[in-house]
Amino acid sequence: MLVKNQSPLSDELRTELIRKSVHILIAAVPSMTAFLGTALTLGILATGIVLYTTAEALRQRGCSVPIITHITRVSSRSREANHFVLGPVTLGIGAMLAIMLYPHPAASIAVYALAFGDSAASVAGKFLGRLTIPLTGGKTLAGSLACTVVVALTVAIMLQGQVLIALALGITAALLEALPTRDADNLLLPVGVGLAATLIL
Repeated sequence: MLVKNQSPLSDELRTELIRKSVHILIAAVPSMTAFLGTALTLGILATGIVLYTTAEALRQRGCSVPIITHITRVSSRSREANHFVLGPVTLGIGAMLAIMLYPHPAASIAVYALAFGDSAASVAGKFLGRLTIPLTGGKTLAGSLACTVVVALTVAIMLQGQVLIALALGITAALLEALPTRDADNLLLPVGVGLAATLIL
C-alpha cells in the first residue's frame, strides 16, 4: 500500500459531497420502477440524460441553463472544469442498464450499489483515504471498505439478513468500483453487481 497525503476538509471534499448528494438521487429508480413501470422509468431517465446533455453542451459554449448549469459547476471536479462532465450521463445509463437487464431484486441491488456504494467509496476515499491501492488509479482502501460495508448492509436489509450473499455482493461492488475506469464505473458497477446478484439469487 502507498501512503496518500491527507488534508483537512477542503474544496475538493466539499465538491465530492455535493457531487455524491446528486449521485444518490439515482436510488429513487427502483421505487419509480415499482410505481410507474419499467418503460416509463426508462423514458424519464432517457429524457433526463437528453436534457442534461443539452445543458452541458450549451455550457461548453458559454451559455447557462438555470439550475442544471449551477449544479454542474459546483459538483465538478477540478479535472472536469473545462470539459464535458460525463458523470450524470453514465449514471443515468447505468441505472437504465440495470433495470433493462436484470429482474427484481437484482436490478434494485445493482442501482443501490451504484447510488450508495459508489458514493460511500468516493467520500470515504477523500476524507479517510490515506492508503491507496496499487494499480487502481488512486482508489483507496478506506473507499473500498466503505463500498463493501454499505452495499453489504443494503443487500442484507433487502434480503432480510442473508449475510453471506450480502457480503459477497458488497465485495463484488468494491472490486468493480476499485477498477481505474473513472466515470465508466457508473456503467460497470451496476452491470457487474446486477449480474452477480442474478447468478447468486
